[in-house]
Amino acid sequence: MIIDDNESVRFTLKEICEYGGWETMEARNGKEGVEKFKESSPELVFVDYHMPEWDGIRTVREIRALNRHVPIIVLTVDESLTVAEQFFGAGATDFALKPIKAPDLISRIRVNLKMAKLQADQENVFVDKGINAATLSTIKQFLFQHKEPLTINEIQKELPVAYQTVHRYLNYLVEIGEVEVLSEYGKKGRPKNKYIIR
Repeated sequence: MIIDDNESVRFTLKEICEYGGWETMEARNGKEGVEKFKESSPELVFVDYHMPEWDGIRTVREIRALNRHVPIIVLTVDESLTVAEQFFGAGATDFALKPIKAPDLISRIRVNLKMAKLQADQENVFVDKGINAATLSTIKQFLFQHKEPLTINEIQKELPVAYQTVHRYLNYLVEIGEVEVLSEYGKKGRPKNKYIIR
């Protein structure tokens, strides 16, 4: 589903999606998009940031309340970290910067669809391993916002999560290949492990 008030952007996205083998549906604003989403449950949603009726942040929040797994890719010309944090807080999964480039977009669609399927499949794994999706998302978003590798202590200081919990969740993320461990060797003592999102 493409939610954007700009007709030429909707046309471009539609052409790119159809070239990649995906059918599309369109909405001219957030409110209309959410209504259509309720009727059709699309597999992936593109949401523009600046729109009449509802802006992108409210639209993302409304869609996320209806569906926990659907990938939501935000379309924006704004690269600011504050905007990114607002969108991730509302439940967005990815960003595509305008002007839109077809190869990048097709790649993002494929990755997001694959991740959504894995996420749905892992719900049962979460129960088995005692992993809470909201806590996992909080830790992942924190790592995403910090480009440099961080120790467990550095992560734990900034988040309302216990040291042991951060440790367990990082091990899980390393296990599924989403986080990399870097060992930093000092002059003495054991190496210090730092974690970075892939």
